[in-house]
Amino acid sequence: ELRQMSTRRGEMVTLEELTGAIGVDAARFFLVSRSQDQTLDLDLDLARKQSQDNPVFYVQYAHARIASIVRNVPEGTVAAVPAGGEVFATPYERALIKRLEGFPEVIQDAAERRAPHRIAGYAQELAADFHVFYKHCRVIGVAEEQAAARLALCLVTKRVVARCLRLLGVSAPES
Repeated sequence: ELRQMSTRRGEMVTLEELTGAIGVDAARFFLVSRSQDQTLDLDLDLARKQSQDNPVFYVQYAHARIASIVRNVPEGTVAAVPAGGEVFATPYERALIKRLEGFPEVIQDAAERRAPHRIAGYAQELAADFHVFYKHCRVIGVAEEQAAARLALCLVTKRVVARCLRLLGVSAPES
């Protein structure tokens, strides 16, 4: 059901009603995911879904998925990128690294422009790159050097996702 708010007619949804309907994390993410000069269209059904269609769930799931990888890494595996050698050989690893490299510029740009929606957009793109990496690149059950390098890449990704979510006031669940 499409509802338009109108202050003249006294038809509005309070923030308390919104957070009660979809939760604090989803409300915060959806509210900052649009530029201030754009109209906010909020799909409550989408905001409640726990699927990849819901952007806040998708980003939080990337963080939780990495936490799960870290919990299941064999004992003694140390996150490290060895010097020399071709460790990150797949395009999925390279795409994830390239996205991670852009993090400082995104944060600086968002701060200078007072545009938190840029952080939300970056977090969604980073989560998408991570999920593609996860689909194509095993971390557990591969050669020791490769596992260590991919684990390091996962840990950096987890940290960046957590920072994005924290800047937006959204939780970063471990599971």
